[in-house]
Amino acid sequence: MYATRNRRAGGVRGKVAMESQREPSGWAIGWITFAAFMLIMIGTFHAISGLAAIVDDTFYALGQEYVFKFDTTTWGWIHLIGGVIAVLAGFGLFSGAVWARTVGVIVALISAIANFAWLPYSPVAAIVIIAIDIAVIWALTAHGRDVTMR
Repeated sequence: MYATRNRRAGGVRGKVAMESQREPSGWAIGWITFAAFMLIMIGTFHAISGLAAIVDDTFYALGQEYVFKFDTTTWGWIHLIGGVIAVLAGFGLFSGAVWARTVGVIVALISAIANFAWLPYSPVAAIVIIAIDIAVIWALTAHGRDVTMR
């Protein structure tokens, strides 16, 4: 019985070792590449809208009272800083770094929340960016580990 248990344990360890050495799927690499490009694009969108709000306070017009009412310049700085972080995380994903995956998910989550609050200022752009954020979060959480196994 002891020998059988050792053989089974060895077989399981051997199987785990072989699985960790397998090549990542093309789909996983494609989704992570998509997430990296989307983070770079989202970061660029945030930075552009942030700069527009910082440079000209009257660029965005608020239609009605809103719970998350901040000064437009404040929103501009929030979007500019978040955009720079998103771009850096997007470039970090190309190296397969685990920190970039983690930061990418966090940045996409914060980006979605910030764009929800940004809805009255720019509704169409905010909804598009929220949709992209959801796709990025899914890609990084569902396929991120496959790429770092290289």
